[in-house]
Amino acid sequence: MKNFTYKTFSIGYGKVKKVKIGKFNPLVFIGGPCAIESRDHSLKMASRIKKICSKLKIQFIFKSCYNKDSRSSPESFNGIGIDEGLKILDEVRNKINVPVVADFSDPTWAKPTAKVVDLLQIPAYLCRQTSILKAAGETNRPLLLKKGQFMSPWNMKNSVRKLEYYGNSRILLTDRGTFFGYNMLVNDMRCFPIMSETGYPVCFDATHSVQMPTSMGNISGGQREFIPSLVRSASACGINALFMEVHDNPKKAKSDPNTVLDIGYLEKILSMAKKMHQERITIDKKYGNLDVY
Repeated sequence: MKNFTYKTFSIGYGKVKKVKIGKFNPLVFIGGPCAIESRDHSLKMASRIKKICSKLKIQFIFKSCYNKDSRSSPESFNGIGIDEGLKILDEVRNKINVPVVADFSDPTWAKPTAKVVDLLQIPAYLCRQTSILKAAGETNRPLLLKKGQFMSPWNMKNSVRKLEYYGNSRILLTDRGTFFGYNMLVNDMRCFPIMSETGYPVCFDATHSVQMPTSMGNISGGQREFIPSLVRSASACGINALFMEVHDNPKKAKSDPNTVLDIGYLEKILSMAKKMHQERITIDKKYGNLDVY
């Protein structure tokens, strides 16, 4: 492993409960419905997930998006819209007292989104776009940067450099799978130690990783049964955060119904992830980085 300094930073502003993320810090969970479906549903889901995370003593950031710009079909639900969506996210963070995260796909949306969210997400398919990275970097909010399905983990350093160039040094690098031929994603667990060589924390997006992009004609399929195995693997490989989209009725979810995790499974999966994460930290502290050549 190369010599580098691990960065640690906090996510959250104002009176909201802050989340600290970095090398030996506790695991952070980022989760919620893929898309904001309504005010009441968002508040209900944020409250239920927070209750589970509080019971397990896991730091929590609520995730949901106001615009889904990469739908396969023009008939698919593509979001509630930026104005209504940000209003709902603002209410969630203030009423439930949790940090919130949402992505943006238009450079002009970065600034208004960053005024509300505690963590600003850069979509995987836009992770190289200079206009998007510039807009994100200049907000001065912590950033969740997803690795494109078409990107190698070592090339993500170029996107990181762009964000740093535009003034941002609070970045959470996230893997959501890599294309393996057509309509299939696989996970290379080397992603996490490789991306961590940037010095920034790393995150695993478990639910998007089991996606089978557009495999059902005009919507994406998925293989949810592999989520627990992948979470165990990623937790052992050095992640600092776990990302999963969660729903109380996946079959009726307006976005990604074939990959979102049923909230009924959340407590067990988070318990498992926390235990693996803690064991990994214990091993790292005892043995350090084993440089094998």
